[in-house]
Amino acid sequence: MNKKVCALFVAGLMALTGVAYAATAADVDTSLLPYKNFKVDPVKFKPGTVVNQANVETYKDSLDVAMYQFIKDGWYEFTIEKTTSFDPPAPYIEATRKNFNTTKLGEGNLVDFVAGRPFVAEPNTNDPKAGEKLAWNNKYALIAGDGGTIYPFYWKYRDMKSGKLERQIKLRVYSLNFKHRTTEEPIPEITPNPSNIFRGLYIGVEEPFDVKNTQLLIQRHEDDLKRDNAWLYLGFQRRVRRLSSGQTTDAFLGSDLMIEDFEGYNNRVADNTWKYISTEKLLLPFYNHNELKELSDEFEEPDGYRYVAFGGQGNCFPKVTWQLRKVYVIEATPVNPNHPISKRIMYMDAQTGFFSRTVSFDRAGKLWKTWLIGESHPDYHLAVNKGSGIAQWDSFTMIDTQAMHCTTGQFHAYNDPKEVSPSMFTPQYLRKKGK
Repeated sequence: MNKKVCALFVAGLMALTGVAYAATAADVDTSLLPYKNFKVDPVKFKPGTVVNQANVETYKDSLDVAMYQFIKDGWYEFTIEKTTSFDPPAPYIEATRKNFNTTKLGEGNLVDFVAGRPFVAEPNTNDPKAGEKLAWNNKYALIAGDGGTIYPFYWKYRDMKSGKLERQIKLRVYSLNFKHRTTEEPIPEITPNPSNIFRGLYIGVEEPFDVKNTQLLIQRHEDDLKRDNAWLYLGFQRRVRRLSSGQTTDAFLGSDLMIEDFEGYNNRVADNTWKYISTEKLLLPFYNHNELKELSDEFEEPDGYRYVAFGGQGNCFPKVTWQLRKVYVIEATPVNPNHPISKRIMYMDAQTGFFSRTVSFDRAGKLWKTWLIGESHPDYHLAVNKGSGIAQWDSFTMIDTQAMHCTTGQFHAYNDPKEVSPSMFTPQYLRKKGK
C-alpha cells in the first residue's frame, strides 16, 4: 500500500512540475507517429463520402462546433479522404527521442529543452499543466520547418453574404528558426544571436499599390516571458516604427486577422492560460494538394502550380478534402482581461502540433471568429517539398461570423534554405526593401 501511495505521489509531482521523463520511448511514436494503430470506421469515413447539410448529423461528433453549424446551415460541404500519416522529418524524430526525457516546465519557460517535441506523454485531464505542455509543443512544432518561404501568398477579403471580392493582397513571407534547429544547417542554432531570438517572421506586401512595401517583422525571443520585438514599415511613410504589444490584436491591413492570429496562434505561451479539454477523432482539412479534383486557374506560376480554389458561402471555404485525425482540444484564455477575445477553443492536430481549427469568442462570450488552415502532405505538393517531411500550409480562411466577412489565403509555400537568411529578420532589412 505504501508503495502504491508513493507511486501516485511521484506521478502527481511529475504532472505538476512538467517532468518529461514520466513518458517512455514508446510515447515518442505515439506522439509523432500516431497513425500506426489508428482505427477508422471504414463505412462512416469511406473516402469519397461528401459531408453536407443532408448527413451532417451523422458526423456531428467528428466536427468542431462551428464547422458543424456551418455545414448544417448549408454554407459548406467537403469530401472525406483517407487518413494518412504526415511523418515528421527523421532528424526531428531523432531529436525528440534523444531529448524527450530532459525537458521540464519552469517558471514561465522550459528548462533543459534541446530540440524536437518537448512533451510526448499523452495529455491527461488530471494534469493541470497538460494544456500548457501542448502549447509548448505548438511553439516548437515544425511550422515551415527550420526556414520557409511563402511566395506568392494571396489574401482575399470578401463579403460573406454576397461573395463580393472587396480586396486582394499579394504578399511575401519568410520564417526562420534561430534555435533548436534539426533539419537545416547550421544545427542546432544560428550564431551569432545576441538577442537570443528563437524565431523570426517577415511579411512584405507587394500589391496593391496603396499598401505596397508595407512590411512586418516579428522576433520571438527564446525567453517566453519577454515580449516579441515587432516592427512595421509603412511604404508611404518610408520609415520603420516599433509596434506595441497591444497592436498585435488590431486587424492587420484591414483583414479579419489580428497579428496574434497568424499561424493559428502567434504570441507567447505566457499570454494565455491553457486548459486541456480532451483527445478526439475529428475531421480536419489535411490532404494531398496535387490530388485535389478542383484547383484554381486564376493565377499562373512559372512552375505550373495551381492554387487551392474556394467556394461555399461567400466563397469563404477551401475546396479541399478532409481526413479523420487525432486531435487535442484546448481552451486558451487570454491573461489580459482587456483582450478582445474572451477565449479560444483550439483544435490541435496531434501529429503536426498545428492549430488547424480555432474557434474564438468575443468578450461577451459569443462566437466571433473561426480559423481554418489546410495542410498538404509535402510529397503531393511542389517538387522541392517532396521528401522533406514538412507539412505544407496550403490554404486558410478566417471567418468573422458576426460581421459576415472572411479573409482567405492561398499559399505557394516551400522550404529552400538558400532563400532565407538571418539578415532578413532585422529592422535594417525593412529599410533596405522599402527603398
